[in-house]
Amino acid sequence: MAQSVRSKADEQFAATQKKAKQAQKEKDKAWQELTDRAARQKALRLAKEAADKEVADQIAAEKLAAKTKKSASAKKKAS
Repeated sequence: MAQSVRSKADEQFAATQKKAKQAQKEKDKAWQELTDRAARQKALRLAKEAADKEVADQIAAEKLAAKTKKSASAKKKAS
């Protein structure tokens, strides 16, 4: 009788351990998905910021070129 009680307790403990292990796997998977999504969003944000900076730099260069061109033509007229 004592053996069967211990055997039953061991089975219940094993079942509990299995459930705990499964729950931990699910939590780990959810955490990994969350970190993957965050990394993907960060990569997209950084790419967008780089593209925006490139466009802003290009616009600034065009404005500077236009300003220098106007300044040069003004100097020619003044001479």
